[in-house]
Amino acid sequence: MRVLMLNNEFPPLGGGTATVTYEVLMRLARYSDLEIDLITSSTTGRDEETAFSSNFRLHRLNVGSKCLHHSSNVELLRYAYRSFHAALALARQTPFSVCLAWSAVPAGAVALALERKLEVPFVVRVGGPDIPGFEARYWYLYPAISPLIKLVWRHSQAVIAKCDSEGDLIRACARHITPVIIPNGVDVSRFGRAKRDTHHGPLRLLCVGRLIARKGQRILLEACRRLKEQGTPVVVTLVGTGDSEDEYRRLAKQWGISDSVEFKGYVPREELPAHYATADVFVLPSENEGMSIATLEALAAGLPLLLTPTPGTELMVEEGGNGHLFPIGDATVLTERIRTLIAEPERLRRYSARSRELAQTFSWEQATEALLELLQCAASQSVKANKAQSRFPG
Repeated sequence: MRVLMLNNEFPPLGGGTATVTYEVLMRLARYSDLEIDLITSSTTGRDEETAFSSNFRLHRLNVGSKCLHHSSNVELLRYAYRSFHAALALARQTPFSVCLAWSAVPAGAVALALERKLEVPFVVRVGGPDIPGFEARYWYLYPAISPLIKLVWRHSQAVIAKCDSEGDLIRACARHITPVIIPNGVDVSRFGRAKRDTHHGPLRLLCVGRLIARKGQRILLEACRRLKEQGTPVVVTLVGTGDSEDEYRRLAKQWGISDSVEFKGYVPREELPAHYATADVFVLPSENEGMSIATLEALAAGLPLLLTPTPGTELMVEEGGNGHLFPIGDATVLTERIRTLIAEPERLRRYSARSRELAQTFSWEQATEALLELLQCAASQSVKANKAQSRFPG
């Protein structure tokens, strides 16, 4: 089976969806009966082709990418145009059996165009921001692109979501869609359980994610400020870069907490486990998520979790079992949650053990097998069946 994959982001470019693409591809490449071509964006300013294995080729297209943490609208349009023509050229060599789009836009739109041009059935996996209304900073775009997103969903063989709550967001936009749920995974073996003596030194709070308004790191900095004013200092480590970094550095200085906040910037994947290993608690005050990869990695490292109630958290947090939820944008409740953990070291140890246990229930192997089965089903559909019966049971 020959599989075309489309994703404008692939490590080191992008966030969680890029990471998921990498993890799944590394496992799909082990199947000798598959031939996989992934078309993504270049970070070097030139087109590149890499053979990861005998059956997996990576095609990086120069779309003018200027930063690692997100793509501009112009870059997305360039990717759509260039990836469509690159896919046509590859299909002339050997036809594709099926296409997997790692987002509704731009990848899904390209997959739809290829389906019309080459009659290649496609599956789309939702990333999060490609759900209309998901991300506030795209408010001006959603009215224009929502019809396209729904058209992509309607013509795909399957729409994949990561959890039921994300599926609910999709159904709220398009009631006729029944998403297939394939949760994200985590490689527990990469993350040793953190073992720090929390009786000595301030509590170390870790947040891994792009520094953008949606991720809510400002709320974590506010909690840090309040705790310092109350005489209970903590250390906050922010791993990631983004549009809000300058603002957060300014706030840390303005609030007098610069000595308590570490900005680590972009960290290569192979170095991430070391940061989880030296933390005491993982905090993600996000306004919206789609089963955060960083949170799964924190589970694998045995970290207690303090999260907002966003899609996917229901699978990763047992309230009072391995962590707590707090309302979106509520620095007061977050501050109290942190104070509780500081005051009760035994609770930290109990939460840590339970997080590690929960991490064992998530597997990239299971996610990959479920996705492969879905692709095989899609590839077996005729073009007529694709248009008449465009949905698999969720």
